[in-house]
Amino acid sequence: MDCGDKKQVLNLLKTSRGQMDGIIKMLEDDRYCIDISKQILSVQALLKKANLKIIDQHIKHCVKEAFTEGQSVGDEKVDEIIELIDKYAK
Repeated sequence: MDCGDKKQVLNLLKTSRGQMDGIIKMLEDDRYCIDISKQILSVQALLKKANLKIIDQHIKHCVKEAFTEGQSVGDEKVDEIIELIDKYAK
């Protein structure tokens, strides 16, 4: 993963972690359920964005490189992506 993308993913994950700590505090403080739910949705969106960036980099680098190593190696990487997409779609 290139440095700019890695930094972006790390920032997204660190922000998510901070928001998770906030959500835990909200629960401990008996805050309004809808406010808590909105914060959970916000964390999910950040995690989704981080995951998509990682998948994007994987396809652009690892999968592309695998095909230069040979068709069977490339096919394995494509199968991994398909399996991941299947999990994502559920």
